[in-house]
Amino acid sequence: MADTRRPVSPHLQIYKWQVQMATSILHRATGIVLAVGVLLIVWAMLSLAAGEDAFNQFKVCMGSPLGMLVMFGWSWAFFYHLCNGIRHLVQDAGAGYAISQFVRSSWASVVVSIVLTLLVWAYVLTAGGAA
Repeated sequence: MADTRRPVSPHLQIYKWQVQMATSILHRATGIVLAVGVLLIVWAMLSLAAGEDAFNQFKVCMGSPLGMLVMFGWSWAFFYHLCNGIRHLVQDAGAGYAISQFVRSSWASVVVSIVLTLLVWAYVLTAGGAA
């Protein structure tokens, strides 16, 4: 009979969470959010093509508190995915593989994405674009 005792692979309960793990998972999750968010763009384009009444209905939905929350989250997902994608491009060029650089660039992608999101939404809200 074969020996069924096999080594157990480490799993999430064994690993200590690190920023690199979180940014890797976030990169995948924001990619999914961006793909689903394209449906909002399709809805906007279809309502724009359908006429003023349909587009006004779209604007009312996106101007609601839930719509604003969705758009804020989608814009953060965009900026995070962009920043982390740039970080990956730099790493593909062969730079930033030292542990300290890797951790620093992981945190930078999170912080810069939050700053860019806040800057864009500060402009949108002060310019009256979300009304």
